[in-house]
Amino acid sequence: MYRLDTAQPQRAVHINAALNIGATAEEVVETIQQMAVYAGFPAALNGIGLARKVFTDRTEHL
Repeated sequence: MYRLDTAQPQRAVHINAALNIGATAEEVVETIQQMAVYAGFPAALNGIGLARKVFTDRTEHL
C-alpha cells in the first residue's frame, strides 16, 4: 500500500486508526521504516512525512 503515491488519504486513515487503538507515534514510524525494505526508501520517507503531518494534525485538534 505504501508504494502507491496516490493512496495518501488512505494511508492517513490507517495511521489515525493505529493511533486510535493505542499505537504510539514511535511505533507507527518504526513500522513505516520496516516497510522501506519492501516498498522502497522513497516510499518510506513519504510515509514518514505523512505520519508527521497526521501527528501534527492530531495535536492541533486537542
